[in-house]
Amino acid sequence: MRVAMLAPIAWRVPPRRYGPWEQVVYDLTEALLDLGVEVVLYATKDAQTRAPLRYTAQRPLWEDPEADWKVEEFLHIARGMEEAAEFDLVHNHYDFMPLYFSPFVRTPILTTIHGFSSEKIKKVYRRYAALPHVHYVAISQADQDPTLPYLGVVHHGVDPGRYPLGPGGRHLLVLSRIHPDKGIREAILFARRARLPLRIAGPVQDQAYFQEEILPLLGEGVEFLGPVTPEERAALLGGAVALLHFVNFPEPFGLAPVEAMMSGVPVLARPLGALRETVRHGETGFLVQSWEEALEHLDRVLRMDRSAIRAYAEAHFSRERMARDYLDLYRKVLEERR
Repeated sequence: MRVAMLAPIAWRVPPRRYGPWEQVVYDLTEALLDLGVEVVLYATKDAQTRAPLRYTAQRPLWEDPEADWKVEEFLHIARGMEEAAEFDLVHNHYDFMPLYFSPFVRTPILTTIHGFSSEKIKKVYRRYAALPHVHYVAISQADQDPTLPYLGVVHHGVDPGRYPLGPGGRHLLVLSRIHPDKGIREAILFARRARLPLRIAGPVQDQAYFQEEILPLLGEGVEFLGPVTPEERAALLGGAVALLHFVNFPEPFGLAPVEAMMSGVPVLARPLGALRETVRHGETGFLVQSWEEALEHLDRVLRMDRSAIRAYAEAHFSRERMARDYLDLYRKVLEERR
């Protein structure tokens, strides 16, 4: 089986600091190679992969101030579609835009829908859903749109080797973009009441929110680190008491809670979106309606068995499991085509 893996080009594959979609593409590509699948990766020139690499963009778009995003994105997507006939299947991680090309290729296109950035883009998915060679995969049960047909649901997976089991016990942690949706202010209020230090790592996506709601609360044990490298991320997780994930929207999946559990770190989160599918209440953390309610579980969090949390994550959220699930769907598509 020969698969074209069409990655986003906003960030490098794998990301240097931030880039959740690119991280998923990297882990899936590497795990499929381990399973003997022939994968060709379409990404930026500086991508790091064992797969053959094809590219049009020299650098990730967020790292190239001279880039015209629309030009670079469509050149990248067009190359993948122009060469689609070389493959048994194209696995699209570039949202809805490659679907515009789907009537002009005959190779099956499987699109992982990494959440919907707006309701408006759904009409693109609906328009091309009827094509027999176009297939959609959801990343959680919670993120399925009832008006779309899905081939299946595949939860993301991560590399267990990237997240060693740490001793914990030093600080609370937030791994997230800085945006009101992510409940950063709520995490700070929790840390203050819990009287535990808090580390916040991630890019500022909403500058006004950061300046008005977060910056005044920094200090006195609350530290903002900005985006961090994978190595720094693993170290922060290794020393964390718990991951705080008080999101204010139905999150399509959320890699940070999975990374935390893989490190043996309990998760305190709101039961929105896919978090009901990833965090096991009372076993790998607690699902709470508010940061105030989370305080009621703090003593139990401190006593949780980190090895058991790690074992749960390895069983359900490894990148090998993700790759095997996708491989089953690839085979299903090709069998139906035959």
